[in-house]
Amino acid sequence: MRSLLLSIYLFVCLSAQAQMFPHGEKFTRQDTLRGSITPERAWWDLQYYHLEVKVDPDTKSLSGKNTVRYKVLESPKRMQIDLQAPMRLTKAVQDGTELEIEHEGNAHFITLTAPQNVGDEKEVILTFSGTPVEAVRPPWDGGLTWQKDSNGLPFIANANQGIGASIWWPNKDHGYDEPDQGILMSVTVPENLMDISNGRLIGTDHDPAAKTKTYHWEVINPINNYGVNINIGDYVHFSEKYAGEKGNLDMDYYVLRENLKKAKKQFADAPKMMEAFEYWFGPYPFYEDSYKLVEAPYLGMEHQSSVTYGNEYENGYLGRDLSGTGWGMKFDFIIIHESGHEWFANNISYRDVADMWIHESFTAYSENLFLDYHYGNEASKEYVLGTRMAINNDIPIIGTYHVNSEGSGDMYYKGANMLHTIRQIVNDDEKWRAILRGLNTEFYHQTVSTRQVENYLSQKAGINLRPVFDQYLRDVRIPIFSYNIKAGELHYRWENVVDGFDMPVKIYVEGEEMTLKPTQRWQTIAVSKKNPQVRVDENYYAGSLNISGN
Repeated sequence: MRSLLLSIYLFVCLSAQAQMFPHGEKFTRQDTLRGSITPERAWWDLQYYHLEVKVDPDTKSLSGKNTVRYKVLESPKRMQIDLQAPMRLTKAVQDGTELEIEHEGNAHFITLTAPQNVGDEKEVILTFSGTPVEAVRPPWDGGLTWQKDSNGLPFIANANQGIGASIWWPNKDHGYDEPDQGILMSVTVPENLMDISNGRLIGTDHDPAAKTKTYHWEVINPINNYGVNINIGDYVHFSEKYAGEKGNLDMDYYVLRENLKKAKKQFADAPKMMEAFEYWFGPYPFYEDSYKLVEAPYLGMEHQSSVTYGNEYENGYLGRDLSGTGWGMKFDFIIIHESGHEWFANNISYRDVADMWIHESFTAYSENLFLDYHYGNEASKEYVLGTRMAINNDIPIIGTYHVNSEGSGDMYYKGANMLHTIRQIVNDDEKWRAILRGLNTEFYHQTVSTRQVENYLSQKAGINLRPVFDQYLRDVRIPIFSYNIKAGELHYRWENVVDGFDMPVKIYVEGEEMTLKPTQRWQTIAVSKKNPQVRVDENYYAGSLNISGN
């Protein structure tokens, strides 16, 4: 019964993950405008945002300005800015001149009148207002959450990975281009509340007449749009310094006043996370902007340098073990998983949402690497193998390019098991660790494609992993090690695989370990016993089938 209930629970959780993005395979022009590098996007390189926003809890509305600084790469005269209804882009100004805006659904095309010379840095000031979409089931459906704490005070946050940052503020809402010089956020809230956003707090302004405070948060590193966040509530703060690979790292924690005691105990997982992930992945990528863990009115999200937390101060995933092994109760899932995204999502970011596995597979894999560091290799192995029961093998992990379409929710635990399998193929843990750390050095603060990641892993492993990626990312079948035994010989090959699949695999013949490199053609090796027991090492995400008599 426990196993059945856990399976049902996992189905619900993973279905929610798979439904982060609302549309299916019938794409519209709006999908193309959102998901492709249109001519109106391609000619300018985003440099910096100054986002000024006033939050009104009573009306659940936002208003403000976003100053967009960009570098001219070519010289067209139209700029695409994204802002989703019912929010309204009401004005665009450059060099003091108001500009014409053509509205096409969620895409807004601004006609520029000033010279746009290649190499110039220019600014456009965008004015916006409205009542943004309210998230019914965050973080999966996306939008803003307007709640109250136990004292009746507003408790507000955004979570918009799938639906997009343009659900609440105007920006260049595509993953390929991040502001190279970061963002300044100036968030105005009622004076009895605090806003916690990304980066470091550089100033606070108090307007007694309006009974508001404005919090200025500065990020100096590139940041993906969906990682920009506001968290508004009756927060209290505590902090510590972590002696990390690049020196002392400021680790700040903001929680509702009522939860301070619980947070001081539960957030002990944060420095443990940092220790494990700096070991496996290299230095925390945002020392300049600090690390924050911020309580939010939903489960959590990987907002860069402002990781949001709503796991009810329990270990596991809302008090449950996603692996069914017991190891998932050794850590707070949200602290570990969402913080893992600082390396894979915020440091290394996808260029197209179809490659979202780069974020989620590596970060789901980070859960068992956390266990590996603190509890050993056997714990790590049991955990990642336990998560296989959550894999659906429904559609490929990689989605459809250029239309803002993600692939299967299997990007979490099928992706993690693919990486665990590659670790076995590399068969050298120090080399594997160097590869993971090297990824975060090679693609430091960059947006990347799947091919770049695949090529890097193959190159550094010294193994052509392309067929492995094709099998697990682009196909839904699980490889089958097919074999039979005749006259003291083991005949074997791969079945249920993509063309050219030749993944090495470790097997056991009556307990004797062998590493083979099957292909789709039959191969033969001598065995000492007439009818030995044969099994595939369970660390490889593959099945086996004895077809004796063929």
